[in-house]
Amino acid sequence: MWRLVNGKLIQETDQSRVKFRTNISKEIINELNQMAEENDTHINYLIENGLRNLLANKTIQFSKESRPKDRVQYKTTYDKQLLEDAKQFAKSNQLYMNDILEYSTKFIDLHDIKDKQYKNRVERM
Repeated sequence: MWRLVNGKLIQETDQSRVKFRTNISKEIINELNQMAEENDTHINYLIENGLRNLLANKTIQFSKESRPKDRVQYKTTYDKQLLEDAKQFAKSNQLYMNDILEYSTKFIDLHDIKDKQYKNRVERM
């Protein structure tokens, strides 16, 4: 992101975001890629939107037997607080984070997502 300080633009790393690596279904990643392309956004913004909506719902109906068999490693950045909340939600429901991330894709609201340019935003000091 960029900060406007005394009339000068300074590029900074967004400290509210953290890197996170997990394994997610390749089929879900492909679907999210297509959805992101069609909606001018990034996959992690879609996942974050779904996570927020899932956590707001506060309930999950997940069958451990339905776990996908095509999981591949997926690494991106997430909002730090949202990721911590999701980890607590996973723990309290006795699930893994990849289960929560995959399940959250059912809760994506395309009317409330960040676009690709969000990471290049300018914040005024």
